[in-house]
Amino acid sequence: MVYGALRLSVKVLLMWNSKLQIDGGQDPVVGSSLLEGSNLVALREGSVISSNSNLGVHGQGLLKLYGLGDIIKAQRLFLSLFYNIHIGTGSTLQAPLKDSSKMELITNLLCESPTCPEELIHPSEDCNVNATLSFTVQICRVEDIVVDGLVKGSVIHFHLARTVTINPGGLVTSSELGCRRGMGKGLISSNGAGGGGGHGGKGGPGFFNGHLTEGGEEYGNADLPCELGSGGGNSTSGGTTTGGGLIVMGSMEHPLSRLEIFGSMRADGESSKSIMESQNVDVMGGSGGGSGGSLLFFLQTLTLGNNSLLSSSGGHGGQPGGGGGGGGRVHFDWFNIATGDEYVPMAAVNGTILTRGGTGIDDGHDGKDGTLTGKECPKGLFGVFCEECPIGTYKDVNGSSEALCIPCPPEELPHRAAYTFVRGGVTKPSCPYECISDKYHMPHCYTPLEDLIYALGGPWLFGLLLSGLLVLLALVLSVARMKFVGTDEFSGPTPTPHESQIDHSFPFLESLNEVLETNRTEESQSHVHRLYFMGSNTFNQPWHLPHSPPDEITELVYADAFIKFVDEINSLAAYQWWEGSVYSILSLFAYPFAWSWQQWCRKKKFQQLREFVRSEYDHACLRSCRSRALYEGLKVAATPDLMVAYVDFFLGGDEKRPDLPPRLQQRFPMCIIFGGAGSYMAPYTLHSDNLLTSLMGQVVPATIWYRLVAGLNAQLRTVRQGRLHSTLMPVITWLGTHANYGLSLQGVQVDLAWFQPTASGYYQLGLVVNSVDEVAHTTPVSEFSNTISIEQLRTNDVCSYRQYVPCLGNSQYTHLSSTDRRINGAIINSFTLRCLKNQKDVLFPLSFVLRNTRPVGHQDLVGLIISILLLGDFSLMLLTLLQFYSISLGAFLVVLLILPLALLSPLPAGINALFSHGPRRSAGLARVYALWNVTSVVNVVVALIYGSVHYKIQSTSDEGAQNFHALNFSTEESGWWLFPTTLLLCKCVQAPMVDWHIANLEIQDRTLYSKDPAKFWES
Repeated sequence: MVYGALRLSVKVLLMWNSKLQIDGGQDPVVGSSLLEGSNLVALREGSVISSNSNLGVHGQGLLKLYGLGDIIKAQRLFLSLFYNIHIGTGSTLQAPLKDSSKMELITNLLCESPTCPEELIHPSEDCNVNATLSFTVQICRVEDIVVDGLVKGSVIHFHLARTVTINPGGLVTSSELGCRRGMGKGLISSNGAGGGGGHGGKGGPGFFNGHLTEGGEEYGNADLPCELGSGGGNSTSGGTTTGGGLIVMGSMEHPLSRLEIFGSMRADGESSKSIMESQNVDVMGGSGGGSGGSLLFFLQTLTLGNNSLLSSSGGHGGQPGGGGGGGGRVHFDWFNIATGDEYVPMAAVNGTILTRGGTGIDDGHDGKDGTLTGKECPKGLFGVFCEECPIGTYKDVNGSSEALCIPCPPEELPHRAAYTFVRGGVTKPSCPYECISDKYHMPHCYTPLEDLIYALGGPWLFGLLLSGLLVLLALVLSVARMKFVGTDEFSGPTPTPHESQIDHSFPFLESLNEVLETNRTEESQSHVHRLYFMGSNTFNQPWHLPHSPPDEITELVYADAFIKFVDEINSLAAYQWWEGSVYSILSLFAYPFAWSWQQWCRKKKFQQLREFVRSEYDHACLRSCRSRALYEGLKVAATPDLMVAYVDFFLGGDEKRPDLPPRLQQRFPMCIIFGGAGSYMAPYTLHSDNLLTSLMGQVVPATIWYRLVAGLNAQLRTVRQGRLHSTLMPVITWLGTHANYGLSLQGVQVDLAWFQPTASGYYQLGLVVNSVDEVAHTTPVSEFSNTISIEQLRTNDVCSYRQYVPCLGNSQYTHLSSTDRRINGAIINSFTLRCLKNQKDVLFPLSFVLRNTRPVGHQDLVGLIISILLLGDFSLMLLTLLQFYSISLGAFLVVLLILPLALLSPLPAGINALFSHGPRRSAGLARVYALWNVTSVVNVVVALIYGSVHYKIQSTSDEGAQNFHALNFSTEESGWWLFPTTLLLCKCVQAPMVDWHIANLEIQDRTLYSKDPAKFWES
């Protein structure tokens, strides 16, 4: 115990479970006590230093309170000049003492003054003990301060410090140590409850026994708070509450470098409950809560950790009816706020800051919330902690209100752009932005396609330039084509002169001696019979011969050997399973390649059959020794489309049969099967090779026969499998009105028929050639109707119908019973056509787009239009791919590769078709070009579907977005469909133009479609 004032100066002051108490008495003359430990001051194991007057502790080293019970307390406490101060867990720094009368003596000077004391804002750099100052606790000129325990005082000031750290569990508090009265004192009533004290917020009114007592008013400056909180009271008991105190960190001239709070810092007002518990006062009406004090920070950086707390809240009112105290004030005065690129965030706030008003009890009202403010922020920054304005806003004036951050002008933001973060905030209305993807180019965030369009003057001018360029290139392409190919294909479809050769009107059907087989005219002298293969030479309908030899050759072959020959040739004609699998796979991904694969397999299969019969097979089935020795009795040939094949049987010369070979009339009725399949790539055609022409020449002049073949093929090219009922009717009519009109003069007539049905329902179409003089006896329709009803004819398929009507003659509804055994099929006329079974496959819908038509002439104009469309197709394809690449690489690959190569192939296929020599070759390549064109429609449809889904999702997400630039994006992209839709229309227009081009190439004699039979034959 020391009485009076103590002056102690040591190098090391180490207290271990000891106490130093200084009693200055009531004499104001007694000076302040001073302890100086130049190297170390340490308190351990419950050591206490206490003074009831002013106490100063100075040193140059470390001041450390190690733990529980270690206390330094005084009426005023000044700690200075240490390098480090550490307040350990459970230890305490406190001033003033709990004596309320002495505490009021210190605080009363601040409670009634409306101005801030100068030493609070601009404290002296002299850290000596000064009893005239307003502080109760001051820590001055200390580098680092760490608080794990408790620092408690009415007015606490940390001055000329570098860093202050309050660890979890640490507390710096001036709660309930403010004013009992003060400028915001809550009003009292003789028979009612007290109102809460006011400060940063108005105190809550008390209400008791029907009387409303107003709370204290607001006071002080929110931008520089330096006042203590005011109390609330009750007139009956005299019990009052106390407001919160004042804590100041740093000063204007010397702010803290860093404040780190992981514990708590509080300046809360006192609650009435605390008063009643501590003073045990019997009250009639509850006291009002005290108002929160002030937390004033002069800082450079702040860290509020998780679960940390800054609080300057009002106290709660007492029962019954006490009003809640108003909230206090918290203010951050930031030092030297950097701007622009030098800006560094000053606060990392993960804790809680409270300035709320206290709660009123019963009917008492709550106190109003206090204020949380920060220093006025420079341009680009806002808020208490001077953060950058939100992205998409700018601030060009000083101030802290969020309302000063103004949205950037939306008209200056391109679509597909987003505002970017700018260090230090945006200070001008021209807010910086960046494109939403690297695929877009600054400054307008255009796609490469849009860059091209706007570089050329915008959409309209670009469209005009592109159209003009396409027309110019198409003209150049057409001229080059005429120079390269020649002018023979471009001559107009003028009628063939009467004296000219009819061969030129023949629509480019070549004889087998030009393509596959060498037939001589003299072979017809030894020809006996032509046996057609069944099937269409496809992977599911391969060629095969019947095992039973027809009557025409039964005397030329050995039956058993013939069956063996048929087995060998049928086995050779069958396809391997993998060949069909390759075709199926290619059909899914690239049908033109599938067609080319099928044609290659057909050609290879035919060559195998021909080589087998020509050189490998020993002709053992033939009776002729000469034929077996010379390998000349059998020959395999096929139509140019490789869909119909046949075996020709010839005499060997040693048969000694004067009745062989039979004359043409003896072969009647003679069947001639059409090549093709009624499809776009293989239309039905009557192929007349040299042998057939020589045979028909026995009764029909070659010119008439050629003319018939040309006219019939012109009609057959429009027949479509799957629509036979409607497309075969014009052929039947033409045979009756034109073909038989000219042939009847030669004693011959022809009829349309089907032949050789298979178990799967496949059948072949062709002609039955008969002599007019040998038309058999007819059977009336009524007789026939007794056998089978019309309804049966309509519902039965070809195979079942064959047993009732094997072959109907050209006469109306007649039955040629004499030819039943010689024709494996039936005549097709207007009556039996209704019973013909339509064969439709999965590609049937394409027949509505790709179909063989009649020629339209104007070949030059058609070629020019195709050139324009071809170039336009390629241009639109590139623009579409460029557009989807701007969406994403995935979108680009989806459109390009579903189906693979389909988008890229039409241009080379079209150029190849336009610049090929010869009408037949050009027409074939044009069909391949048409296939690629239609196949690429799948890619365009995929593009439309992908685009619809993508932009629908984009639009949906934009509806939920709050930033306006996203909405701008969705509206600007509404025309995404323009290029793919135009490309689809271009391809749809190309299809009929290519069909007309092919028709003009294949049919250059327009008189083949003459409606007058006489004019047809005259030509």
